[in-house]
Amino acid sequence: MSVDFDGAHLSLSATHRFPNVPVNARGMLYWDVLRLWGDISEGISKVTGAASVGVDTWGVDYALLDKRGELLGNPRHYRTRTVPTMERTFERVGRRAIFDHTGIQLMPINGLYELADRAEQRDPHLDLAETLLTIPDLFHYWLTGELFCEFTHATTTQMYSPHAMGWDVDLLAALGIPTRIFPRVAMPGEVVGTYNSLKVIAPAAHDTGSAVVAVPSTRDDFAYISSGTWSLMGLELDAPIINDDAYAANLTNEGGAYGTFRQGDEYSYEELVRLASEAAPFRSIFDPNAPEMLPPGDMPARIREYCSRTGQPVPTTVGEVMRAVYESLALKYRHTLDNLRAVSGRSVAHLHIIGGGSLNALLSQMTADATGCTVICGPVEATALGNAIVQLIGLGDLKDIREARAMLAQAVETQTYHPTDRDRWEEQYQRFRALPLTI
Repeated sequence: MSVDFDGAHLSLSATHRFPNVPVNARGMLYWDVLRLWGDISEGISKVTGAASVGVDTWGVDYALLDKRGELLGNPRHYRTRTVPTMERTFERVGRRAIFDHTGIQLMPINGLYELADRAEQRDPHLDLAETLLTIPDLFHYWLTGELFCEFTHATTTQMYSPHAMGWDVDLLAALGIPTRIFPRVAMPGEVVGTYNSLKVIAPAAHDTGSAVVAVPSTRDDFAYISSGTWSLMGLELDAPIINDDAYAANLTNEGGAYGTFRQGDEYSYEELVRLASEAAPFRSIFDPNAPEMLPPGDMPARIREYCSRTGQPVPTTVGEVMRAVYESLALKYRHTLDNLRAVSGRSVAHLHIIGGGSLNALLSQMTADATGCTVICGPVEATALGNAIVQLIGLGDLKDIREARAMLAQAVETQTYHPTDRDRWEEQYQRFRALPLTI
């Protein structure tokens, strides 16, 4: 994505779009990072007159390099990590201790559990490894030759200590993970090297961290939902909250930009929304965080099985399945927002939905109805805009994130949704809370 700034407005254009297709080999999913690098290089070559470049990607995953700086195999895909692997790690270091060390939500996809398993299995790659790099910083390394891990992405791995503001060497050593492989941590906005004539500036390298930078708000009393492959809801805080309430709610404290923490048949997107809007409301609901919803596979079948197991009507049509998905997401947003308010003590008047999911008018209205908040949707390309904003601050073209957000609030086109039908949604929320919920 190419972003231009004229001193008052940001304009964004797609330079080179390409698929990111994992590779399945003998039951293990891998990221095809060399092919991604080829497309990244091609995309950069199509841009003329740029001042800088920065990379952000999905969270939690990593690559291992040997002493020559070469890959030790393709990075493993987080969707292949399992609950039993996480539970074995808890047997060695208690689950509460891991949360207290890192402040990060306990999820089997986190990089810590796979590394702990590899250490326990005496994986020879760990003996050969000289450096661990998170996925965006693997690409930063190929751009610059510099070895580092950017702060926001490092926190997603559950191997970073917000207390020490560095890698949690005590936790890593307790699990037999070699601490020597962890490089220095770079902060968002740091100029980390050059690529041809471009400055390479580390953005918030976790895509959600970049997206939150682009929330078009001049207020502090907002929550956000970064809506894309995942729905990630949170608050922007000055410091992590690591206490009994946060642990009980399984909330996370991922790093944000500038010292903050963030607590068969094919159907078009539009057709799925239309079919859902035509289906009967509140027929079937489920917990989107249920363990069986995490691995890749036949999600409609898993939703039907969940509804059958909990004594609800089983959705049969595509519209019924999608209605269940959207209503369940909106009710889960309400549940998570209640936890965030209780743990942080913060009031929330506005809920910003950013990313591709902000285009879903049906889900956005449901979210307003379920949470009782005014919902403001947009920008769609929040991750690219947030990445660019951090680069522009690093270049000195923007003063700080407040100036950037004030500019976005004036310039970005948004859609606002106000709560309706509150009594009915409150009744359904109580029904949702009676389900067997995974926090």
